[in-house]
Amino acid sequence: MNELKGRRDFIKLLGFGGVVFASGLAGCANGLRKSGRQEDDFFFVQLSDTHWGFKGPPNPEAANTLRQAVQAVNALPRQPDFIVFTGDLTHTTDDEAERHKRMREFKLIVADLKTPVQRYMPGEHDASLDQGKAFQEHFGATHYSFDHKGIHFAVIDNVSDPQAAIGDAQIDWLLSDLKPLPSDAPIVVFTHRPLFDLAPQWDWATKDGSKAIDLLQHWKNVTVFYGHIHQEHHFKTGAIAHHAAQSLIFPLPAPLSQPKRTPVPWDPAHPRRGLGFREISVDESRVVFTLKEDSLEGTAAVQPAAAIGTY
Repeated sequence: MNELKGRRDFIKLLGFGGVVFASGLAGCANGLRKSGRQEDDFFFVQLSDTHWGFKGPPNPEAANTLRQAVQAVNALPRQPDFIVFTGDLTHTTDDEAERHKRMREFKLIVADLKTPVQRYMPGEHDASLDQGKAFQEHFGATHYSFDHKGIHFAVIDNVSDPQAAIGDAQIDWLLSDLKPLPSDAPIVVFTHRPLFDLAPQWDWATKDGSKAIDLLQHWKNVTVFYGHIHQEHHFKTGAIAHHAAQSLIFPLPAPLSQPKRTPVPWDPAHPRRGLGFREISVDESRVVFTLKEDSLEGTAAVQPAAAIGTY
């Protein structure tokens, strides 16, 4: 596994208590290129793993964190072009009526977002029990693509199958969707689970994710944003960069850092530590991204500088 190591010299503390991570695709990691033309740049926000409907430890404030995230995004000095939710919008339940209720409640809460364009995809908590039926009724297709300001975006569903597989039919769809694009086209993929084998023992993998990765390797400028693991994580498979986001319900430990995948205990002195969302800024080249990790702890949560580097 080609995990990112040797982080170096690209550190900046921000007012939100976050850091900037420069993601340079296809070897373009030598800093951000600025033209001074703001209209050429844009940014979007990634929110993940809200688990609406979850109750109890390790987050006794579970009924509030989604609303706090909505308020935090609305308070940004500039509103994003769009917001993407990378799965587990709701917490799993065997009760079909309750599943629909949670999805309706989620939609009512996020309706307060100022940004009108929102993109949704399922997590296994939303879709694995009914193969995505309820999700599709409330949010639409579980996989799809769209274009925005020179970038092609593809949403892959690796959760509706209870075996955590993408499936040959969806792989064929992805190939037909990307095939018309030139080899240097900038492509962003959204998915819930990691496509690579991060920690299969913890269900942090996709059964046939290697098929998607092999397919994506035919394009030079690909990056993947995902959720599921409830923490920031950066990884590369060949030239493809993979970036996991924090959750909005509770953090999970580093991959295989302990025997079991149990949530990080709640700290009443820091009730929102480890919870946050991500701003992804795109410069005019469309192949250099800036990742800003925003903490729900707010300005009081500014951390000492830690090495976050380019690769």
